[in-house]
Amino acid sequence: MQPYPTLAAIDLGSNSFHLQVGRVEGEQLFYFDAIKESVRLAGGLNANKRLDAASQRRALNCLARFAERLRGMPAGSVRAVGTSALRVARNAPEFLEKARAALGFEIEIVAGREEARLIYLGVSHSLPLIPRTRLVVDIGGGSTECIVGDGYEPRDRESLRMGCVLFSSRYFPEGRIDRAAMKAAEIAARIETRIVAGPVFGRGGWVEAVGSSGTARALGELCRSNGYSDGAITLDGLHWLREHLVKLGSVDLLDIPGLKADRRPVIAGGLAIMLAIFEELGVERMNVALGAMREGILWDMLGRVHDRDMRDVTVSQFQRRYQVDMAQALRVETLALGLFQPEQPEARQRLAWAARLHEIGISIAHSGFHKHGAYILENADMPGFSRRDQAFIALLVRAGHGSLGKLALAPDADAWPLILCLRLGQLFNMSRSDSAPPPPLALRCAAGVCQLSVPCDWLKDNPLTRAALEEEVREWATAGLRLELA
Repeated sequence: MQPYPTLAAIDLGSNSFHLQVGRVEGEQLFYFDAIKESVRLAGGLNANKRLDAASQRRALNCLARFAERLRGMPAGSVRAVGTSALRVARNAPEFLEKARAALGFEIEIVAGREEARLIYLGVSHSLPLIPRTRLVVDIGGGSTECIVGDGYEPRDRESLRMGCVLFSSRYFPEGRIDRAAMKAAEIAARIETRIVAGPVFGRGGWVEAVGSSGTARALGELCRSNGYSDGAITLDGLHWLREHLVKLGSVDLLDIPGLKADRRPVIAGGLAIMLAIFEELGVERMNVALGAMREGILWDMLGRVHDRDMRDVTVSQFQRRYQVDMAQALRVETLALGLFQPEQPEARQRLAWAARLHEIGISIAHSGFHKHGAYILENADMPGFSRRDQAFIALLVRAGHGSLGKLALAPDADAWPLILCLRLGQLFNMSRSDSAPPPPLALRCAAGVCQLSVPCDWLKDNPLTRAALEEEVREWATAGLRLELA
C-alpha cells in the first residue's frame, strides 16, 4: 500500500457513523479530526430486515457531510467499514450503491469477528502496553463484540447478536421502561452472553476488563457523575441506574448528570446488555477506553503501509492450515502475475492471494477441489478481509479450474483477465516441477479477445500442454469469450 501523510477511517455503525482522521508520522498516528453523527441505522430495520427510507436518508445525508470533509483525499487513504446493520439488511446492496455515491469512496462490509479484531486494535493502541490479558467489550447498535487479547494481539474474539439499538426498540418501545421489560431484556442478553461464558472469556481468562464505544463511555460517565466510580463502570453503578430507570418508567423523563441527549433513547438496551455481561463473565469493574473500531481501522491501514498487512498474514495461516503445496502455489502465482500486465495494484494483490490459496480445497477432496476451496474462502473467518474481498477471491479460486460455463459473470466483467491468468498459471505448471519451467509467454487482451503467444518449438516438444491449451481455448468459447493462440 502506498504511504499517505493522512489517513481517514469511517465506521458505519448500527447506531452512529464516525469519521476519524489521523496524521502519519513514521509508525505513529496522531488523530486530529473526528466527526460523529447518530444515524440509528439498526432502528430502521423493519420486520423483514430491510432498511426503511428514513434511516437510509439519515445515513446518506451523514455520508454526504463526511464526503465534504474527505474531498481531495486519495482513494487509498480512506477506508469505510460497515458493520452489523449492513450485514443483516436484505436491501444492503441497493443501499450501498447510493452510500458509495454519497461518500465518494468504496464501502466494505466486515464479518463480526473481523469487526472484533479492528475494535481490539483500536482499544489496545489507546491503552498502556502492559503484560496482562485484557477482556474488551464493545456494545454497538446491532451487535456486541467480546475479545480477549494480549498486547496488540487479539487471542479470541466473538460477535454476539445483541446491541443497544436493537434491544431498546425490542424491549423498551417508545422509551417505556418497567421491571418486567428490564428483566426480559437482561435474560435475553444473558442467554446470548452464555455463548462466550467459559474459561476464555470468563473471569479466570483475563486480568482487566475494558469497555469501548458509546454505550461503555456513557455508562462509565454515569457511574462517575453519580458517585459510583472514578470513570469506570461498576456493578453497583449499573444496579443503581437500573432501579432509577424502572422508577422513572420512561427514558424521556431521564435527566441525570452525565447522560447526553443522543444516548438517552438507547441507554436502557445498552444497560441490560452490560448487566448481563457483568453477571455472566464475572466482571466487577470495567475501565473505559478512548479507542474503538475507527481507530482500529486507521492502525490496520498503517500496518498495510509498513508491510504488516493482516491479509497477508491470514493467507499464510490458511496455507499452513490447509497444507498447501507452497512451491506449487509460488509457481502459479509467479506465472499468473507475469501474465497480468495492467498496473492495477488491488487486482494484482487479489490475483496473488487467489494463486496462493487455489489448492486449499485439496485438503477436503481432490475431486472438485476448486469448489471446496471457494466454499472455504466464502465462509471462513479471514482476519483483515472484507466480505467483498473474500467473495472475489473465492470466485477466482472457483473459476480457476473446471468449467467456465456456470459462472454468472457478464462478458465484460473485470474478473475475466484475472481468471485467465490464474488458469494459465496452473495449466503451465501441471508438472509441479522447477526442472521443467514454462516457456516465455505473452498475453494481450483487447476488445474482448485475448491472445496468448507461446513459442512453437516449445509446443511441439510438449504435446500434453498443447492439448490442454487447445481444450482451454474451447472452454473459453463455451463461455462466449475468445482466447487465441498466437
